[in-house]
Amino acid sequence: MAVEAAAPGRRLPLVRSVPVWAWLAGLVVVSVAVRYLLARRLVAPWIMVDELTYSDLAKSFAATGHFLLRGHSTGAYGVVYPALLSPAWAFFSRVPQAYAAAKAINSVAMSLAAVPAYFLARRVLSRPLALVAAVLTVAAPLTLYAGMLMTENAFYPIFLLTALATVWWLEEPTWRRTLLVLAAVLLAFLTRAQALALAPALLCAPFLVAGRKALREYRYLYGFSAVAAVLVVVVQAARGASPLGLLGAYEVASHSSYTAEGVAKWLVYHWGDLILAMGVLPFAALVLLLFQSRGRPRTERAFLAATVSLSFWLVLEVAAFASVNSLRIEERNLAYVAPLFFVALLLWIERGAPRPPLPSLGAGGLAVGLVAAVPFASLIGLPAISDTPAILPLWSLVTNGVGLGQIRLLVILAAAGVVVLMLVLPRRFLLALPALVLLYFAVSQSPNDGKYREASAGSLFAGITQAHPDWIDRAVGADARVAVIWSGNTDRYSIWENEFFNRSLRDFYFTQAPLSGDLPETALAVDRQSGYMRDPAGRIVHASYVLTDGSVALAGSVIRSDARKGMLLYRVNGLLRQLSRVAGLYPQDTWSGPEVTYTRLACDGGSVTAELASDPALFTRPQTVTALVAGRIAGRASVAPAAIVDLKVPVRPASGLCVVRYTVSPTAVPAQVTHGTNPDPRVLGIHFNRFTYRP
Repeated sequence: MAVEAAAPGRRLPLVRSVPVWAWLAGLVVVSVAVRYLLARRLVAPWIMVDELTYSDLAKSFAATGHFLLRGHSTGAYGVVYPALLSPAWAFFSRVPQAYAAAKAINSVAMSLAAVPAYFLARRVLSRPLALVAAVLTVAAPLTLYAGMLMTENAFYPIFLLTALATVWWLEEPTWRRTLLVLAAVLLAFLTRAQALALAPALLCAPFLVAGRKALREYRYLYGFSAVAAVLVVVVQAARGASPLGLLGAYEVASHSSYTAEGVAKWLVYHWGDLILAMGVLPFAALVLLLFQSRGRPRTERAFLAATVSLSFWLVLEVAAFASVNSLRIEERNLAYVAPLFFVALLLWIERGAPRPPLPSLGAGGLAVGLVAAVPFASLIGLPAISDTPAILPLWSLVTNGVGLGQIRLLVILAAAGVVVLMLVLPRRFLLALPALVLLYFAVSQSPNDGKYREASAGSLFAGITQAHPDWIDRAVGADARVAVIWSGNTDRYSIWENEFFNRSLRDFYFTQAPLSGDLPETALAVDRQSGYMRDPAGRIVHASYVLTDGSVALAGSVIRSDARKGMLLYRVNGLLRQLSRVAGLYPQDTWSGPEVTYTRLACDGGSVTAELASDPALFTRPQTVTALVAGRIAGRASVAPAAIVDLKVPVRPASGLCVVRYTVSPTAVPAQVTHGTNPDPRVLGIHFNRFTYRP
């Protein structure tokens, strides 16, 4: 076995002749280049509102040294990642350039994960195989998130650094190493509150190494942890806050009602997905190593203990959260552990790939069984794009003709096939196994990259159709102060994307209901007679410029517009005053129901023109729109399925208001028109693209 364990190293003399720093530097440079080229293909942020939030925090830190969200203090988010991104917004005034720089920072951060992965692997592996572990680390599907402004980019290398510190500490738990591993956990927590799972992992890992002697051998950890827990409780109590307040935006998860059955079900699903995401082989290899861990050197036992404890608690945490809060597999929140399994696969190979019959069948059966338990058919859909990279290649199979009901069978057969290969492959070909995992990553990332590009382009189009996404900054200057009014009558991305790409958008208001995403914004009340817009304290709101959609006509002049999205940039006289309002349109849409009411405030009479558009996918014959003023028919238009028609009617004031009520016939329900394949239950009338009032 010793001869076979050394064989991989002897077959790679070039690896031994080149300094390790050169290999690592070269690997990082190549990874940065590849990651950045792929990241540049994403034209806009699309995981909302996460990407918007971290960009706003980074922008604020670069400008003020404080982590502000829309100008408001917040302790709900980790500070490490926004601080890491902040140089992009500090050095580039134009947001498209800052966005490109942020993706370059992401690419470097993701690629640097190779360094702790290598040194972690070197605790138990020869140098050549440790380098293979580093290659697998930067080739994993999670690294595609370099194109998105998400904390995964910082947490991936920091988690691996924490895992390295954990193994080093488990080998020899001195007080200095104990403080070091606790500092690494704190750094991880300041990056993502999800790192809370590392605390029970640290507390449990010593028992996997030292058994009943753990409390004595690792006494520094338990002593320091007790002191830290008391300090947290005391400090939070002095602030009048709960210790759970440290979870920030994730505090809501602590108030959910979890059930053992629900958590167990999603725990199985998450393990099955993680095994598939890693290529099955690394998990089976780890299980085989655990069967034969007795009597192994302490270094190996420390590595196995850290891998098992960190993986178990992280997956349990994510599964518990998903069982109540998302009801989907959150793969991107647990894929950080994959490099630990890569090291396990290579360690099994370096040991000579021992394959005793019963443990081998148990390891292979467990891997295939967990994968088989995942309900892939029900998980294929839009939520998988942002959260579950392992599902996307299966989705691509479905779109290329594979039946949805056949997906699970294909996955089971593939998983069983690679397990059989692992158990029968001659020892001289064992390095083909990590090569097979690498090939799997390369093949699976192609459809993932395509899905991400589609989602990015779709989000940009949903929000901005101007040639330059920073069109507002170009019009008024990045230092100007533009107020944003959300009416609920346009696509929410028309707010989010414009906010992301334009520094000048600073004050955020809503007239009906808050925009989803739980970002700071202020309610506006409109005086029914004068139209002046007031904040909750009753003060008339002041602004120089305002961005809103066409359903909120303001006193002022339109200086720029995104016509296809119906977004207007106003220059106002300092006091916000609404001139009209529209009721009857569906939120975040131009679709009407059967009736729409247009109201002009402080009206002296004149005319109102409504631009109407039908939809040939729903209607095969013309629709009739009737306009009524003071209960009498003032105008009527027939709108063919593919036509755009202007309906102009005269209006006269009553108590200072001019009101037009529109009725639409016929209407349609998409779910009925498409025979149940569309879940949209709304009764749809016609598109009211815009209203134009002329005195």
